[in-house]
Amino acid sequence: MDVKQKLSQVVGADAFFDDPATLQAYSGDFSDTPRRAPNYVVKPKNAEEISGVIKFCNENCIPVVPCSSKVHFYGATIPKEGGVVMDMEKMNKVLEIDHDNRRVRFEAGVTWEKLTQELKKEGFRVIMPLTPPAQRSALTDFLEREEPTNQVYDYGEPLAAMEVVWPTGEIFRMGSASVNGYPDSPSKGGNPSGPGLDFYRFFQCAQGTMGVVTWTNLKIEAIPRIDKIMLAPITDLAYATDFLYRILPRRIGQEVLLLNNVDLAAILAEQPGDFEKLKSSLPPWTLILVISGLKRRPEEKIAYEQNFLNQVIKNEFSNMRLGESLPGFPGLNSKLLKILRNPWPADVPYWKNSVKGACQTLSFHTRPLKAKHFVSLVEEIASRHAYSVRDIGIYIQPIEHNRACRPEFSFFYDPQNAEEKAAVRRLYKEAAIALINEGAVFTRPYGELAPIVYERATGYVTQLRRLKKVFDPNNIMNPGNLCF
Repeated sequence: MDVKQKLSQVVGADAFFDDPATLQAYSGDFSDTPRRAPNYVVKPKNAEEISGVIKFCNENCIPVVPCSSKVHFYGATIPKEGGVVMDMEKMNKVLEIDHDNRRVRFEAGVTWEKLTQELKKEGFRVIMPLTPPAQRSALTDFLEREEPTNQVYDYGEPLAAMEVVWPTGEIFRMGSASVNGYPDSPSKGGNPSGPGLDFYRFFQCAQGTMGVVTWTNLKIEAIPRIDKIMLAPITDLAYATDFLYRILPRRIGQEVLLLNNVDLAAILAEQPGDFEKLKSSLPPWTLILVISGLKRRPEEKIAYEQNFLNQVIKNEFSNMRLGESLPGFPGLNSKLLKILRNPWPADVPYWKNSVKGACQTLSFHTRPLKAKHFVSLVEEIASRHAYSVRDIGIYIQPIEHNRACRPEFSFFYDPQNAEEKAAVRRLYKEAAIALINEGAVFTRPYGELAPIVYERATGYVTQLRRLKKVFDPNNIMNPGNLCF
């Protein structure tokens, strides 16, 4: 039986594709990773079909690359060695919304747009990263550990139980979803650890190299009854960092983030000429702080947090101009709240690609005290590559009450300009090496970043490869990524 016949038999003839146009559509993404088309594309509709495809491919050493949406940025779904792309778009059901345990169970193909709409009907919301594209898989972002804009510790690990298909084709449930009778049993999968040894971290940041996740349980939160969004113009990043160190350990604020004028202008721009005007008129940095009242005594919670902020500013940070508006930008607070609480609209070009057509991002984790140093370091390197520091987008996301932070640098470029594209690539690589030499922690090594990270962690790489050999002995799952 040939490959086409077998795969068509498993998923159905209408869910198997090998025509050139379809294959070409899966050969690239929004990154500058070299294009490579798969040999086949399949669109399974359940775990059993996924298992059937993987079993056949494992027996015949055919690479399998899982993907969950059409919006990808890092090259992780490009089939670098050909094979089968497994598109999960048909698995797009929100299976269950559990009000009591504040969790939602949904399949891998559910988009941000669908997930937020379904939860809103029930009075809930997802604690989401900054502006995820509406048509991107929500599960993908959580598997990739995209940082939520909410810095409260409780939301830092939103993934709980999940169902996976191992590279051998075995269907496996982990966490408390592994108990007998799930999902009808009393255990509803709220605990990510579950009974005994668990494996869910194998799949986080693994870029589809350890198997396929079919559905997951995710923590959710009630939609706040009251929100007050506060803004502050920032000229001194160190001063803002000290302020956040003072307030965030007291559990002040829900969404908290810092955007420089480039990123904020790109997010706010609505018309072609808006970006440059906004960039020149916005302050160097803007602190965005949302305080919220949930279901229980929301007015008192807002009043407590507001009073605490007033006292800290009055007694310790008199230069912090934190208010409900940003001078010169009336109505910005309500506009930003809508942006923070919803995915980026599907009918609007994504803001990172609207500036010049493409964007290369570099993100990592560090201590907040080092953020200013890393900003200066990247700006110095950019200058050496003739990339204007005034054109670098920078976003700093506090994590877990400011215990850590995630800086993200955006280098915008014209994808049709080969010289400009090559310059950004050189800048990216030099900056990554310099940052890691200075102690930056890269938890998601994509593309060229992977060898830079893994050559410095030989013991870790050895153990990863041993695990990979156990679960994927034929190395069929997305070969060419990480260190495999």
